[in-house]
Amino acid sequence: MASKIHSPQTLVYKGLIAIALALSSCASIQQPTGGEKDRTPPKVLKEEPANFSTSLKAKEVVITFDEYIKISNESKEFSLSPAMDKSPQYKIKKKSLHIKFMDTLAANTTYTINFGRGLVDYNEGNILKNYSYVFSTGTKIDSLTVSGTVTNSVSQQAVLDATVFLIPVKQDSIFGKRRANIFTTTDSSGNFNLRYLRPDTYRIYALKEEGGDRIYNSTNEEIAFLKDSVNLTKNVSGLHLQLFKEQPERFRVTDRKIESDGKLLYVFNKGLEKPDIRILHPADLDASKIKEFSRQRDSAYVWLRSMNFDSVRVIISDNGKALDTNVIRRSRRDAYKQDIVISDNLSASRIKPGTDLVLTFSAPVGSIDPSKISLLQDSVPVNGLRVVKDSLSARRYIFKFPWKLQKQYELKLAEKAIGGKFGGESKAYTKQFIRDDDLNYGNLTLTVNLPDTGKSYLLQMLNDANELIHEQILTRTGKVVYSKYSLGKYRFRVVYDENNNGKWDTGSVKDRRYPEKVWNSSNETTLRANWDLEETLEVPPASEAVKLPQAPVKEKVKELAPEEVNQNLKQRKKNT
Repeated sequence: MASKIHSPQTLVYKGLIAIALALSSCASIQQPTGGEKDRTPPKVLKEEPANFSTSLKAKEVVITFDEYIKISNESKEFSLSPAMDKSPQYKIKKKSLHIKFMDTLAANTTYTINFGRGLVDYNEGNILKNYSYVFSTGTKIDSLTVSGTVTNSVSQQAVLDATVFLIPVKQDSIFGKRRANIFTTTDSSGNFNLRYLRPDTYRIYALKEEGGDRIYNSTNEEIAFLKDSVNLTKNVSGLHLQLFKEQPERFRVTDRKIESDGKLLYVFNKGLEKPDIRILHPADLDASKIKEFSRQRDSAYVWLRSMNFDSVRVIISDNGKALDTNVIRRSRRDAYKQDIVISDNLSASRIKPGTDLVLTFSAPVGSIDPSKISLLQDSVPVNGLRVVKDSLSARRYIFKFPWKLQKQYELKLAEKAIGGKFGGESKAYTKQFIRDDDLNYGNLTLTVNLPDTGKSYLLQMLNDANELIHEQILTRTGKVVYSKYSLGKYRFRVVYDENNNGKWDTGSVKDRRYPEKVWNSSNETTLRANWDLEETLEVPPASEAVKLPQAPVKEKVKELAPEEVNQNLKQRKKNT
C-alpha cells in the first residue's frame, strides 16, 4: 500500500494544532478576576481659580479630579450660598467639573458652593462628602464656624448623616418650604462643622429626612432645633441638637381598607388618647360592631355582622371630640374568606414559668366547642384544661393548666372548634410545646432612687437589642421587682414625665418646645440562670440627665473642642 507523503509546511501546521488541542484539554481559559472593590472617593487635583480665591471675577470655575466623576441629585445636593436668582450651570467634561455662573456675583461677598453628597466616581459611586468650593468677590474670605453634635433625643445616641443647616433669621420663613443653602452632614460621631460663614443672625436646625431635599415637610422625619437664634460674630462650638419626631398637629387617616377576611382596617397618622369609631352608614351595623385599637391607639380593626353594603361611613373621635369621617367602598362582587387563623404566645415552643398558653384568633370568637379541644401530656389525654376569655379582647383566650417540667404537651383543636362572631370557623390546629425551666430565667430587684419624689417618672427596661420590654410609672423612691425574665443583658431608661401623663411627650418646632428629657443609664444588668439579683439605679436630676441644646459659646481666637467648652462652663459656674 502506498504511503501518503506530507510536505514540511503541513507537518508544522498539524503539529501546532496538536499542541493547541493538548493545552485546551488540560487548562480552561478564564476571565481575569478583579481586585478589591474601589471604595475611595474622588480626589481633587486642581481648582481653577484656586479654592479660597479673593477678588474673584471669573465667570467659570473648573475643578479637576483624579478619576471620572458624575453628578448625583444636583438639585438636592448642590447649593450656592448666598443664593443667586439664577443657579450656576454644572457640567462634567471628562475628569473635570465645569461651573458656569449664570448671574452676576455680588460685590464684596463670600460665596460657598456646597456639593453635599452629589459628587461621586463614575464606576463605583463612591461619594465625595461635604466638599466645598469657597471664594470671595471682595478682599477677604468669611471664616466664622459653627460646630456641635447631633443625637437622638430618646436613645441619646449619635446620629450619622443628619443634615445640619443654618437659615438667616430674615429668611426663616423658608423653613419647611424651601431647602436651606447653608448645610453640612454629621459624621459617625454625630459631629458637624459649618464653615466660611458670614456674620449674621441665624436659626439652627438638624434634620434626619426621608427624601433628601433638606426640607422639613413630614412629621415622619426627625427634626432638631436651637430655641434661640445665634448672632454669629465669633466662632461657635459645643452645640447639642437632639432629633425627635413631632406629633402631627392635624389628625388624618393614612390608610383604610377591607381586608381579605372582611374586617375593616383604619390606620392613623398619630396615636389617640381615648379613641372611638362609630358607624354612620349603614347605621344598623353600629350597635353590633366589634372594634379593637392597637396598643399605641394609632390603628383600629372593625368587624361587622354583615358585609351586605356598597360603602361604610364612620366617624372617628378622641375624648368624645369628632376628628374625621371616612368612607370605604366595596364592590358587590367582592368575596371574603372568613377562616379563623390562630396564633400563640409561645417562644420557641416553650411556656414561660408562671404563665399560661394564650391563643389569639384572627376575628372575635362567637362560639367554642369544648368537645373538639383536647390536651395530651406525654401523648396521654389529660383533663383539667380550662379555657378563659381575656377580659380585654374578644379574640384572645387563656388556656390554663398546671404545666409540669419535663413533660411534652400537645394541644389539639379539631376543625370548627372555634366559630367566629360574624361567621368563619377555625381549621384543625395542633401545637406541641413544653414548660420552660426556671434555670432559663433570672430575677431582679431594682432599688430606684429618684431625685424628686414630687414628680413623675417613667421607668423603661430595654433588652440588648434596645427593644422596650417593660415600663411603669414611678412617683417615689423604692424597689421594683422583675420576676422570671429571660437570661441576658438589660439596661434602663428614665423619662422625666413633666406633665404627669404617663408617657414621653415629643417636641414642637412651631411652639419652640423641646421633647421631655430622657436619661439612659450607661450600666448593663446581666441576668444569669436562676439568680436573684439586686441592684440600685441612681436617677440624676433632670438638669443633669441630658445635655440639652444650649446657648452658643463665643470664642475670642479659636474654636474650642466640645470637652474644652464643658470645662470652661464648669469653671465659670464655679467662679460664679
